[in-house]
Amino acid sequence: MFSTGLAPWLIIASKVAIAALWVIGPAMAGPDIRSGAALVIDHHGTRVFGKNTADVRPIASITKLMMAMVVLDAEVPMDDHITITEQDRDRLRWSRSRLRIDQASLSRRDMLRVALMSSDNRAAAALGRTTFVGGTPDFVTAMNDKAAALGMRDSHFADASGLDAANQSTAEDLIRMVHAASQYPFIREVTSTGEFTAHPYANGGAVQYRNTNPLVRDSRWKVELSKTGYISDSGRCLVMQAVVADRRLYIVLLNAQGKRTPVADSIRLRDWLKTHSDQRAASVASSGG
Repeated sequence: MFSTGLAPWLIIASKVAIAALWVIGPAMAGPDIRSGAALVIDHHGTRVFGKNTADVRPIASITKLMMAMVVLDAEVPMDDHITITEQDRDRLRWSRSRLRIDQASLSRRDMLRVALMSSDNRAAAALGRTTFVGGTPDFVTAMNDKAAALGMRDSHFADASGLDAANQSTAEDLIRMVHAASQYPFIREVTSTGEFTAHPYANGGAVQYRNTNPLVRDSRWKVELSKTGYISDSGRCLVMQAVVADRRLYIVLLNAQGKRTPVADSIRLRDWLKTHSDQRAASVASSGG
C-alpha cells in the first residue's frame, strides 16, 4: 500500500472491482455517450458509466495534468522566469503557439497557467526542459514514476506536452490521475478558470488565453478541474471533476471523433443524471418516504 492522498476506493479497487461497483439494470439504460472510451465515477466510488474503460489509447494533452503535478512536486521556484527557446518548438506536429521563440518569457507559474488552460505545447515543453537538471529526459522519467506511484499500470508518458502518441493511458488509469490532480489547489484553480491574460514580452503587450473547455465558462456547470486533448491519433479527449446533479463526478471521455463530441457527451451525461435524480425524488415523494 502506498500513500498518495487518493481516496480509499481508488487505492484498493482493482480494475475488476471498479467495473463491478455499479451495474446499471435493464430498466435504467445509461446515457448516450459517443466517445470511444469513457468512465464516470462519483466521489464515493460508485460507477456511473463505463465504456471500453481498459482500452489503452493515446491521450494527447491530457498528459499536461501529469506534467503539472510533476512540476509542483519538484518544488522549484514558481516565480523564476522561463524563456521559450528553439528546443521548445514542436517539430513533431508543428503545432502553433503565441509564445515566440527567444522572445517570450513567463514565470514558471504563468507558464503552467498557459500550458494547462490553453494547452500551449511550447509552454509545456519549456516546463519539462527546465524543471530538473537532467532536462526533459529526467522530467519524463519523473512522469512515469508518478504514474506508477498512482497505480496507473497501463499508462506511459513520452513527453511533457502530449504531442507524442506514445503518451498513452486507459480511462481507468485516468480516473486515478484526475483524482490525484484534484489534490493540487493550483491545478484546480487554473483548469477551472475561463480566461487568463499573460504578459510574455518585454514591451508589456498582453496575450489573452481562454480555457479550451467551454464548459468552464458555462454558468450551468460547476467544473472543479478540467483538461482537454487532441491529436489525430487520440481523437478528442476531455477529463473533468465536476458537480452534476449534486454529485461530485470524475469524468473521462476519450477518442471522440467529432470536435464537440466530448462536450455534447458531458451535456448528455448531465441531463441523464438530472432526469434520473428527479425521477427518484418523485418516487420517494409519492411513496411518502
